[in-house]
Amino acid sequence: MSKTGRISGLFFFLLIGLATFQANAQDTGEDELGAWYMYFGMNRISDDWSIHSEAQFRFYETTSNFNQLLLRTGANYHISERAIATLGYAYIWTDPTFEDEPLQDAAFAGNSIDEHRIFQQFLLYNQVGKFKFEHRYRLEQRFLSQEFSANTTVTDTQHRARYRLQITYPLGDTFFINWYDEVFINLQSPIFGQNRLYLALGAKLNASTSIQAGFLKNSFTGADFNRLQLGVFFNPDLRKKDVQS
Repeated sequence: MSKTGRISGLFFFLLIGLATFQANAQDTGEDELGAWYMYFGMNRISDDWSIHSEAQFRFYETTSNFNQLLLRTGANYHISERAIATLGYAYIWTDPTFEDEPLQDAAFAGNSIDEHRIFQQFLLYNQVGKFKFEHRYRLEQRFLSQEFSANTTVTDTQHRARYRLQITYPLGDTFFINWYDEVFINLQSPIFGQNRLYLALGAKLNASTSIQAGFLKNSFTGADFNRLQLGVFFNPDLRKKDVQS
């Protein structure tokens, strides 16, 4: 095994150990170690446009108590190699029985919640030495509904702003470390929504595919949740190639 492989393997086991320790160290109701299983895709269809595709399966525990399904898509306009603008839509189904997020409206404490979400996003990229930086700015319009009976449905509309700083550092040609911090700001009361702090080890499998295994600490006012994350990233180039005769 190469030196990079040994370092990466050690890093992975330390990461999992840290996550387990964090989960066991708490003695409150948030001490369950959950998991998010994720797929992300950027499907390039022209020089200027690509299609975002995404699916996330979130569990309150690592393999049980299914908590949330998130499906997201959008149209990306590539302004340049360092800037991308996106308009998109997401559907989110949540079982609040083992909710990650403390509900901000007590009326939503009960049956499953359906959310239709429109979002606008702007990505900026830059690099300093080997460190690659990604700045993500996102606005969301959230339309939530919850049916309690055939004649009773509670609805709500919320607005939110998000900013994520992500840093990637390569460990040779295959492995890399990925870190980010993302803050959620509500555009209604309460102002602070949540903060997500993430650290992962990634591996580039080929030109279009990579995987990541990491640990996420999801913090709310008065509550913290620990989540393992396993992600697959697939970014195929679907542009037609010119055929030389």
